[in-house]
Amino acid sequence: MTAPEAAAQAARAAAQAFVRAEAGFAQLTTLDRYGYPVARTMTAFLEPDWAVALVQRRTHTRLAQLRRNPRVLAGWVGDPAPGATNERPHVFDIGRLPPRAVFVRGTARFMPDDWTVEWYSRQVERHRAQGFDRAPLRTPEQVVADLVGVRVEPFRVRLEGFGDGAQSFDWVVAPLPDPPPGTATIGEQ
Repeated sequence: MTAPEAAAQAARAAAQAFVRAEAGFAQLTTLDRYGYPVARTMTAFLEPDWAVALVQRRTHTRLAQLRRNPRVLAGWVGDPAPGATNERPHVFDIGRLPPRAVFVRGTARFMPDDWTVEWYSRQVERHRAQGFDRAPLRTPEQVVADLVGVRVEPFRVRLEGFGDGAQSFDWVVAPLPDPPPGTATIGEQ
């Protein structure tokens, strides 16, 4: 394994651990009916294959946005890594270390009820075992009535703050999906 491959592998492992143990809430960005990005903070679960699992209430506007255009960005941002440096800022020196950030671009897929019940049950059991028990406990029937499961199939992942200095890692997980009907495609970055 080359040094760059080893650094990328270490960054990926550190990013997965960061999201699971430290980052907490994610920022989820969808597109509104006018095509403008809309971001909000919510719980989201990063899977080992870089997919993102969401279980949310049926009342959220973001669900209509995802039905209209399933392109989504999930991100987790947190404190700089222990031992982080920023010895050579690229443009401006603001006297701070860059935060750790994990960004997953992907396509939202609405999941069947049994997937939603399973994900909800697994996560609520894990959270309650850690003493986090203030959220309502729902029966499987209530989960189906109240919640929607969405899985974000990853297209591209970017990691910042997990390498040396300002080093970032960016890779394609899966081929670029076809654009939703009626969506103009501008050059991909």
